[in-house]
Amino acid sequence: MAAVIRVLLVDDDPLVRAGLRMMLGGAEDLRVVAEAGDGTEVPALVEAHEPDVVLMDIRMPAMDGLTATEALRARPSAPEVIVLTTFDADRHVLRALRAGAAGFLLKDTPPGEIVAAVRQVAQGNPVLSPAVTRRLMDRVAESDQDRRRTRAASRLARLNEREREVAVEVGRGRSNAEIARTLHLGVPTVKTHVSSILTKLDLNNRVQIALLVHDADLV
Repeated sequence: MAAVIRVLLVDDDPLVRAGLRMMLGGAEDLRVVAEAGDGTEVPALVEAHEPDVVLMDIRMPAMDGLTATEALRARPSAPEVIVLTTFDADRHVLRALRAGAAGFLLKDTPPGEIVAAVRQVAQGNPVLSPAVTRRLMDRVAESDQDRRRTRAASRLARLNEREREVAVEVGRGRSNAEIARTLHLGVPTVKTHVSSILTKLDLNNRVQIALLVHDADLV
């Protein structure tokens, strides 16, 4: 029997939380263990209920989802975070991704896709479209693009040639299997390179690798 994925819902709208609870409750392997109406409630609920995945709204009154995500992902053994937004080009989502969120969903995403996304994130697979990443990157202020590009290139210089090739493919949104075919490697070898990249660059997940590659203007 598959392990149950424990989910914490964080949204200031009770109707949204009720809809998400109903949506996730139909899946036998998902269980909503707690709900919060504001980011300030998150630390205590995570401590008490140990969720695997947090569905985090962005706009909340006392502590917004961006600040809450940054604080949560800085904790040891932090749960994965999927940020929720009303807008598919919300520039503030980028800040949450940089903080270590595993991706984001629109609030009008079909129920089946939300359930699938929670499962994917719980398995360590980010849920983020490369096209959406590019749109988000385009909305970052132009004034610091050169600085970010230089900083990203400097960090990527820590990688060896093969790791850099793998990082670029991750930035293109390719899976391990697709990267293996493209670079003529075995899937276990690709996984080893991805793990090495995360360690060398002190990153949390593949989304952050992709963002760094985009910052360096390599894709």
